[in-house]
This record gives sequence, C-alpha cells and structure tokens, in this order.
Amino acid sequence: MTTVRPRFDVGYSSGVFDMFHVGHLNLLRRARNRCHHLVVGVASDEYVDRLKGRPSVVPCDERIDIISALGIVDEVIIDRSEDKLAAWQQRPFDAIFKGSDWQGTPKGYRLERAMASVGVDVVYFPYTRHTSSSMLRSFLAEDGAGE
Repeated sequence: MTTVRPRFDVGYSSGVFDMFHVGHLNLLRRARNRCHHLVVGVASDEYVDRLKGRPSVVPCDERIDIISALGIVDEVIIDRSEDKLAAWQQRPFDAIFKGSDWQGTPKGYRLERAMASVGVDVVYFPYTRHTSSSMLRSFLAEDGAGE
C-alpha cells in the first residue's frame, strides 16, 4: 500500500456541513491525507442564511460538535464569510481544500487569486456527485409531502 506523504503543514477546508454525509467525509479524508494539521471551518448560522438564503437544518453549534468528533480533524473554527482571507487571518494555513465543483468557476478563480496573494495553494478534490445536502433536503421535502 502506498502512503501519500502530507505536502502541507496546515490545511484548511470549510463548509456548511449541514446534514453531514459521505461527500463531506470524502473531502475531509482527502484533506487529512494532504496535511499534518487539518483545520475545518464550519459556517456560522448567519453566514449560511446569507449564502443559501435559508437557515441550515442543523444549528452551527451542533455542526461544530459533529466535525470536532471526527478523528481526522485537528481543529475547528467558525467560518463567518465567503472571503477565505478572513479565515486565513483568523487561523493561517498553507493550503485550502475544496470540491472540484469549484474548479474552473468564477468563485474558484476568485478563491485562487485571493489565496495566491498570501501564498496559499488551492487543492481540488473530486466532488461526490451522488450525495449532497441539497439532494438530501429535496428528498426529505418530497418524503414529507406524501404524508
């Protein structure tokens, strides 16, 4: 078995992590394999409202508890903004890990420019297409409509 040696000292990944699922886990596992110390930003309830236009299903403090309980996560911070330079100023890191759904998009290009300004690498991992929080939310809404 080949072991991937961590390339980065401190890595960062952020998300809402609402209705935690295997896609979230896949991203965090891959991130863990690429850094010595994994910091995860969990979006605040206010940030989720601004970002998604609706509240999260699971409150921020519970999402933090879930992420903190994962043995692959070393540190958890609250992410309050789409501006990841703000997260970097709060807790400096060497690389930021995102799903490949960001790659080649305007938001991905903005992230790459911002992170390059402080010497942070952006690393994309394959997006888990068969499971997402939006799909789970939709399924639950359809299931509830039939009752």
